[in-house]
Amino acid sequence: MLDLRNVHVSYGRIQVLRGVSLHVDAGEIVALIGSNGAGKTTCLHTISGLLHPRQGTIRYDGKNITHMSAYDIVRLGVSQCPEGRHIFGGLTVGENLTLGAIQRHYRPEIERDREWVLTLFPVLRQRLGQSAGTLSGGEQQMLAIGRALMSRPRLLLLDEPSLGLAPLMVQTIFKVIRKIRTEGGTILLVEQNARQALEVADRGYVLETGEIILEGPATNLKTNQDVERAYLGG
Repeated sequence: MLDLRNVHVSYGRIQVLRGVSLHVDAGEIVALIGSNGAGKTTCLHTISGLLHPRQGTIRYDGKNITHMSAYDIVRLGVSQCPEGRHIFGGLTVGENLTLGAIQRHYRPEIERDREWVLTLFPVLRQRLGQSAGTLSGGEQQMLAIGRALMSRPRLLLLDEPSLGLAPLMVQTIFKVIRKIRTEGGTILLVEQNARQALEVADRGYVLETGEIILEGPATNLKTNQDVERAYLGG
């Protein structure tokens, strides 16, 4: 579904990604782990069209999207839930969900997907008329994921969904990630909590200073001594 080949990305003269190659197959959860500053978010922003590589290619569902606009990439079925949530705090929960479907026009399908999101996150149903800025951190993360799902993505990019959340809320978020996959979703997951990410993922990549240094089945990465020492607290 997604294929990055030799992708190089820079901010001005600062090179952030150095020849990154990775792929995500339909129906997979693929984890991208690494320390702060490794380039994980830059990788997602490049896939989303918020940044463009100076070298390399990105293909989604067989189509070259390397220099496509973020707007058009969303229309193709790629949606990103950003690090830090970035919900519209002055709008209600319901209005935030509506904005997630802004490129869609067929009302019955939008309503069906809204109901699905509210089933995934029952607490949001109780907060539909509430200002999003008054939600707890965990509820805001639920809303951010729900808003991303309202575009009906075939590929969901999740950037640090557990960041700043209490352990119980982290467990809730990862249960939902599993459920999205069981219902046919495909997910590229960027997560600093490497243990949680590898528990839920099928495969994983380790990004270090802009380069992929390890890749393989998540079960193999969990038992890799270098990964355990650097990212799993071993």
